[in-house]
Amino acid sequence: MPSAGQIVLTLMVIFAVTYALRLAPFLALRRVRDSALVTFLGRTMPLGVMAILVVYTLSAVDLSTAPHGLPEAIGVLVTAGLHLWRGNAMLSIVGGTGSYMVALAFL
Repeated sequence: MPSAGQIVLTLMVIFAVTYALRLAPFLALRRVRDSALVTFLGRTMPLGVMAILVVYTLSAVDLSTAPHGLPEAIGVLVTAGLHLWRGNAMLSIVGGTGSYMVALAFL
């Protein structure tokens, strides 16, 4: 059984490593913040990540059995519609998820 001192020392090391890993990207980006590449990635990555998530999620939908992907289609359409209408990510996510859950329960 480890002693209390060993446990505290282990926790301090874990804290230090976690803190350093969380701080490292900010320190590294300080040098390249005005870089054209970082600006490009900051502008295009959110859309790319969302596209990958949508494709990955919808790839598991079985269109050959009922409800033939209808709840998923409703969720995607409501999410896109809310985002185009209001431009609020939180509203889009909550509204789309809610509509998907309601459609899943009733279809």
